[in-house]
Amino acid sequence: MYNCPFCPYLYQSDMMRQSAYRITINLNERRLYLIKDGKIFKSYPVAIGKPSSPTPKGSFKIVNVAVNPGGPFGVRWLGLDAPYGDYGIHGTNSPSSIGKAISNGCIRMHNKDILDLVKYVWVRTLVKIV
Repeated sequence: MYNCPFCPYLYQSDMMRQSAYRITINLNERRLYLIKDGKIFKSYPVAIGKPSSPTPKGSFKIVNVAVNPGGPFGVRWLGLDAPYGDYGIHGTNSPSSIGKAISNGCIRMHNKDILDLVKYVWVRTLVKIV
């Protein structure tokens, strides 16, 4: 069972449910797509990793959630189970970075967008980065 100390508002059973949603992040388009039933449900602009610290490609799962982590992580952090580093999808304190290849490999979103996204996804949601 996942233990998420940052998620007191979620019941443990909620965290173990399989989300009906999936996330696909297209690095070339710099867009995050929320997928429901195989179709695009929502789309958000994102910032991605810079050439010297690229965003990892592959299939991952959200493994933890932090509420108001602060600083460069904005209002939410969705940690991924990427094998070679600490990567996540998170808000930002630098909204002008969205749409650019500027991060250290994480996916940055506008704070209002990640607050919308977390209404649909939680721990164990599948994330595909292409």
